[in-house]
Amino acid sequence: MAASNVKEVLPPTLDSTSSEAPAVFDGTTRLYLNYQCPVAQRAWITRNYKGLQEKIKLVGIDLANKPTWYKEKVSPENKVPSLEDDNKIIVDSIDMVKYIDSHFEGPALLPQEGAKREFAEDLLAYTNTFIGKAYASFKGDTEKQAGEAFDYLESALEKFEGPFLLGDGISLVDIVYIPFVERVDIFLKEVYKYDISSGRPKVATWLQELNKIDAYLDTKVDPDFVVQMYKKRYLVSNICN
Repeated sequence: MAASNVKEVLPPTLDSTSSEAPAVFDGTTRLYLNYQCPVAQRAWITRNYKGLQEKIKLVGIDLANKPTWYKEKVSPENKVPSLEDDNKIIVDSIDMVKYIDSHFEGPALLPQEGAKREFAEDLLAYTNTFIGKAYASFKGDTEKQAGEAFDYLESALEKFEGPFLLGDGISLVDIVYIPFVERVDIFLKEVYKYDISSGRPKVATWLQELNKIDAYLDTKVDPDFVVQMYKKRYLVSNICN
């Protein structure tokens, strides 16, 4: 079960017209994010599941028109998302979710040792490869490339007999994968009529179980936004021809 089912009112997204910066390093923990970004969604879900809505404040950032103070005061690399806590800034999304899990109260989301921890680290290390294969399916052999990515996920879900990647409960591994799976699933269904869960019962169950968790549901992206954005990004050559 999710740690909180209270629907949160999201702060407005800030852009270059937002001259007033937060009081950075004033003791407040802040998650700077774009609400449509899958990388940011990882930390957002983690925060929600651990019930940290009052401990970690959200600061929405417009990726195409960032506030000038963001680079000056928060992230010299101008990277979003970022996590501000204890006079430091964390920008790597996997480091971010591990930090939130280990430094704040709430349900533990990563085993400390043993076979599950080892498998978790293997899966976390594979995320960029998985994402690359899944997104390559938009412009290549859709069935082959998507099949490789989601067959891997189906196999991974067999390791501890699910419904989640490390067994009975949601973990950081599920949280790291689902934002990208969510978007690929939306786009493949709409544009290519390809269902990632067809013939993959464990993937189907995994998606069903995740969609029962408020901490995830409250972060889900608008499907129409995904379809339109990905059409522009990945199918622009086809649209122009």
